[in-house]
Amino acid sequence: MRSEERRAAILKALEAADGPVSAGTLAGEYRVSRQIIVGDVALLRAGGADISATPRGYVLHAAPDGVVRQIACRHSDADMERELNAIVDQGCTVLDVIVEHPVYGQLTGALALKSRYDVGEFLRRCESSDARPLSDLTEGIHLHTLSCPDEAAFERVRQALHGLGFLLEHENN
Repeated sequence: MRSEERRAAILKALEAADGPVSAGTLAGEYRVSRQIIVGDVALLRAGGADISATPRGYVLHAAPDGVVRQIACRHSDADMERELNAIVDQGCTVLDVIVEHPVYGQLTGALALKSRYDVGEFLRRCESSDARPLSDLTEGIHLHTLSCPDEAAFERVRQALHGLGFLLEHENN
């Protein structure tokens, strides 16, 4: 298979996938190294494909259904699971986490978490590595981009996070 054909096949595989697809899985499917897949994805991105690398693999972003909103939060690392579950329990997907770094500016980490299972897998990856959450760089302050089925679901998220004391705008300074 030529590289152009492989890249087209990768796009089709990501379009058909129900969730993230790892570089290792794609490498096995196309009988190339993981690094070849990483390069293919970089070229696809350079060509305009909206592909994100999440902790569980690559995701091709289609135009989301419903509404996309951002929410500002602040909490400790110990509260990350409660925060993420409060969001997915309202039927919304956590697309990413964003922090403002004093040197690098905005740093964004793709998440693509849409269920308690996804949250659990993400937290297991966090625990099994020495990496720290991005919000550690900003004393717990961060944004999440959410994809929600409708405004009512987004409002439920706001209420749930407010009840937990995680909404930044409700913090007492």
